Amino acid sequence: MVGCVYGLHLCSYADDWSVWMYITGSSSKIEHFISILGKCFDSPWTTRALSEVSGEEPEEKDNRKNNLTKATTNPCTSEGNLVKTQSLKSIPEKFVVDKTSAGALDKKEGEQAKALFEKVKKFRLHVEEGDLLYAMYVRQTILKVIKFLIIIGYNSALVSEVQFTVDCNVDIQDMTGYKNFSCNHTMAHLFSKLSICYLCFVSVYGLTCLYTLYWLFYRSLKEYSFEYVRQETGIDDIPDVKNDFAFMFHMIDQYDPLYSKRFAVFLSEVSENKLKQLNLNNEWTADKLRQRLQTNAHNRLEIQLFMLSGLPDTVFEITELQSLKLEIINNVMIPATIAQLDNLQELSLYQCSVKIHSAALAFLKENLKILRVKFDDIRELPPWMYGLRNLEELYLIGCLSPDISKNITLESFRELKSLKILCIKSNLAKIPQPVADVSSHLQKLCVHNDGTRLVMLNNLKKMGNLTDLELVHCDLERIPHAVFSLLTLQELDLKENNLKSIEEIVSFQHLRKLTILKLWYNSITYIPEHIKKLSSLERLYFSHNKIEVLPSHLFLCNKLRYLDLSYNDIRFIPPEIGVLQSLQYFSISCNKVESVPDELYFCKKLKTLKIGKNNLCALSPKIGNLVFLSYLDVKGNHFETLPPELGECRALKKNGFIVEDTLFETLPSDVREQMKLE
Repeated sequence: MVGCVYGLHLCSYADDWSVWMYITGSSSKIEHFISILGKCFDSPWTTRALSEVSGEEPEEKDNRKNNLTKATTNPCTSEGNLVKTQSLKSIPEKFVVDKTSAGALDKKEGEQAKALFEKVKKFRLHVEEGDLLYAMYVRQTILKVIKFLIIIGYNSALVSEVQFTVDCNVDIQDMTGYKNFSCNHTMAHLFSKLSICYLCFVSVYGLTCLYTLYWLFYRSLKEYSFEYVRQETGIDDIPDVKNDFAFMFHMIDQYDPLYSKRFAVFLSEVSENKLKQLNLNNEWTADKLRQRLQTNAHNRLEIQLFMLSGLPDTVFEITELQSLKLEIINNVMIPATIAQLDNLQELSLYQCSVKIHSAALAFLKENLKILRVKFDDIRELPPWMYGLRNLEELYLIGCLSPDISKNITLESFRELKSLKILCIKSNLAKIPQPVADVSSHLQKLCVHNDGTRLVMLNNLKKMGNLTDLELVHCDLERIPHAVFSLLTLQELDLKENNLKSIEEIVSFQHLRKLTILKLWYNSITYIPEHIKKLSSLERLYFSHNKIEVLPSHLFLCNKLRYLDLSYNDIRFIPPEIGVLQSLQYFSISCNKVESVPDELYFCKKLKTLKIGKNNLCALSPKIGNLVFLSYLDVKGNHFETLPPELGECRALKKNGFIVEDTLFETLPSDVREQMKLE
């Protein structure tokens, strides 16, 4: 009976852990951990990462069996251990690293390693939240120690009660004449020895439990440091872990610390970035990038990369590259190999976080001519851009503080000694002081202010060499007086402001070199008489205003080659327009014009004529005088027929003639055929 009791205790004791694990659902965490652990151990990326950073030689492990319960003499692998025998079948029996594989990682292996990084992240996030496994293990160990003490206590007492002779009393005397007998138990001696052996085995098990309990409370198992791994491998960013995640690492260390070391590779952000870079290089080969080469608007060979995980190293193999455009790419690292791009002149960084190697910075200082940066926060501006001494064009697009009481934290542009063009698209309240640092050699300044009012423009007076000024969408109500001091100014653009009156235009007569004036997209209601004093004007933009009357003195600017009056309320074109003998482009579309004077057709150099969307009823036959006309827009009027004299406009072809199809058919067939010929 005593032996049966012992057996029942052992059976229930061995099953406690498994039952609790399945009841709480924690068994899946352990199985998942073991599965990930085996994959991390087997992954070719693990070997490559360790060998790259620490010079670790590939090693052969011949006796790494899949059953960690063989280490039962270890305090953490006693009966009912955390790591279940069935779950451990996924750990490899043998780990052999081929030296040839340590340096190579194909695309499939790279994708598998990438997926493994994601699994580790999700698993860590899930397991580190609680300490259920640790608490259950501690409670179970304490319970086992208590069971052990109880079993040892009462069974030790029972063993001492085992007797070899037993007194037997009978009621009826037998033929021997004795009533009392002394019986000898033949199996008592053997049973006593077996019981003592059993107690010895249970004692060994109990001592293991006691040592496990000591191990649990000797140090905190809810925190795990990878300090030794960081020292051995040189991967400095491996984070320490806590709670159940830390507890499982402590347990696995009792089997073999190498598992934790190889798992730690997948906790490192540096290692993950290296893997991403490798996968990126595999995906974006030099041949694939070369296929994306195209000529941009500035006639440079350009590669545009959008929303990648990083910058492929293969970009720097495209030696003919002249412009590199990166958009919405995090963790861009510009390496020293950029020096291979001898033809690189232009770099565009749109919402990219960028780091740069010192050798790459030295190269860009000498070679980069154009830099475009788009940012959401001024802190995203690359600090190294302020030292590009050979930079000629700088374009900044992003949010700066509109409050003039706050400092605009742009650093000094003093080092940009070659800067000629500066464009800032932001929400400035004033011209930043750093702009004054380059005022002596700046030739073009563009401020696109997104509707924020721009005040305090006195810094403009310092820009004595400025030839081109754009103040777009700056909420200006008058032409800034500081502009009148720019004697070298050739082009002025005041697009999308709130200009209603331009009487100050009289001061432009002192700007002898001003040839281009853009006052479009405003609220100008009339053109003052002083416009005639701007005799040097060659291009004039008055489109998208509220002009009703077109004054004749406008045409005293007899050097005009380009005149845009579209999208206004003009009803009448003065015949004085015929004075503009240099006129090549004239647009008065989207107005209320009812007739076009014949004098317009005296402007024989006209190449583009836009008179569409007006109230015209007829087109004069004198249009045939415009022999250089190559673009004509008459669509949206009330024409019934077109003059056959259009056939004399030899440069006018069908693709440059904007007209209704039915109206085009009113032309003679030979004129139509002539226009259709390329």
